[in-house]
Amino acid sequence: MNRTEIEEKVKTFLIEDLEIDEGKIRPEAKLKDDLGIDSLDFVDIVVIIEKIFGFKIKPEEMKGVDTFSKFCDYIESKVS
Repeated sequence: MNRTEIEEKVKTFLIEDLEIDEGKIRPEAKLKDDLGIDSLDFVDIVVIIEKIFGFKIKPEEMKGVDTFSKFCDYIESKVS
């Protein structure tokens, strides 16, 4: 799976499952501040990531992952 496919899949579930406005999703968008993702949303994200990409998110690996781009980087590092 390439970077573009990862970004599209992440963007799709953010829009469809978390109801985030598509216009807010940019590479530099802060997950918490710009996209409004809270701890409850993160629980949903963990389940969705496991279903779509086939791996479990480890919270300790998410330190410093604060933007859409960094989140996609993290996923890319796990699936490649």
